[in-house]
Amino acid sequence: MQKAELRKLMLQKRRALPLEEVQRRSESIADQFFSQFVLKPGQTVHVFLPIVKNNEVNTWPIIERLRQEHPEVRVAVPVTDVAQNILTHHHLTDEAVLIENPWGIPEPQDAHIIHANEVDVVLIPLLAFDLAGHRVGYGKGFYDRFLADCRPDVLKVGLSLEPPVESIADPNPFDVPLDAVVMPQRVWRNN
Repeated sequence: MQKAELRKLMLQKRRALPLEEVQRRSESIADQFFSQFVLKPGQTVHVFLPIVKNNEVNTWPIIERLRQEHPEVRVAVPVTDVAQNILTHHHLTDEAVLIENPWGIPEPQDAHIIHANEVDVVLIPLLAFDLAGHRVGYGKGFYDRFLADCRPDVLKVGLSLEPPVESIADPNPFDVPLDAVVMPQRVWRNN
């Protein structure tokens, strides 16, 4: 299936989910993540903050467990720089003031900047993914540009409310494949 068609289909499917179901699946995704991935002291985990109106995976259960169970792990979150068409990355502290940007994404204000090469694990939003690790996002390329700036050994983990599709017919040459995707029932790995 082509990205544009898949994007439209998955947005419709996701918007039809009741908020309670999104929350249930999001909590299962958090459980799967912590049961399948080992975090080390001093690592930095980059986590997207959910767009609630789009029924994105709620990443707050992951963030709260990182804070409680892994206080030695630093949490980074993105801020969208529309002028440069990039993401910047900021340390999310308990004191952070979050303000929604025009797309409904909560972003920290005046937080310490973290460079892409400092990130060890990236939790990536997606609408769909295939068995080769290609993903479909909203189509702006923010995460592909970010991942290209990360170290080669960064762990790229998608979070998905849905299982994979067989194949995305039109991946771009600059698309960065995922290493794994956490779903409510299991973790897919790109072997």
